[in-house]
Amino acid sequence: MVRDSRYQLLRIAFGLLTLAAIVTQLWIGVTERDARVSNFLSFFTIESNLLTVAVLLAGAALAMRGQETSPGWELFRGAVVAYMTTTFIVFAALLSGLPDNLDLTEPWVNFVLHQLMPIVMILDWIVSPPRHRWTVRQALVWMLFPLAYGVYSLIRGPIVEWYPYPFLNPDSAGGYPGVAAYSVGIAVLFVGIVWFVVTIGNMAHDWWATRDPGSQPAIDFGGPRQ
Repeated sequence: MVRDSRYQLLRIAFGLLTLAAIVTQLWIGVTERDARVSNFLSFFTIESNLLTVAVLLAGAALAMRGQETSPGWELFRGAVVAYMTTTFIVFAALLSGLPDNLDLTEPWVNFVLHQLMPIVMILDWIVSPPRHRWTVRQALVWMLFPLAYGVYSLIRGPIVEWYPYPFLNPDSAGGYPGVAAYSVGIAVLFVGIVWFVVTIGNMAHDWWATRDPGSQPAIDFGGPRQ
């Protein structure tokens, strides 16, 4: 864990920037577009960015207090990195031409939530890597949230007659077979993202352990190296 106070202030700044972007767009949506708060909070982008705010602010607080992070916290932090990476890729591949449909009418908000913060979270994972090595099998628990999100969206969609993304809307995706195809594709992509996040985390862990053995103890929680 990087405990340098300037680095932690940078974390806090990015966390507050993300929160400001979310609040700004929510305010605009509610006051100018008559948007429903429940719909706004049902976007995976918003949920993953809210988790990002929590990870950055809480992580900075822990580091500034000199507290060591637990394996559970680091697993949670890695999950958020994976969710933000998914946000970045899915937006670039499927949604970049639909900012109005995503209720992200402010260009700077769109940039912060879909592009800047995913990159920030990946860099933070590298600069301040987990103290423990993980395996892909252990990290597959990260899939629970996206799976729950997909089920929630498909159940809620017909009830409120609104879907957060076109690929989850049967009317836009070619029926439920189309939704299933998109969902399987994104699930496969997410497994690749899990591998990517685990691998770069382990590589950064090992590099920092070699550079400064006292700062990143080489604790391995089982399983072969990834």
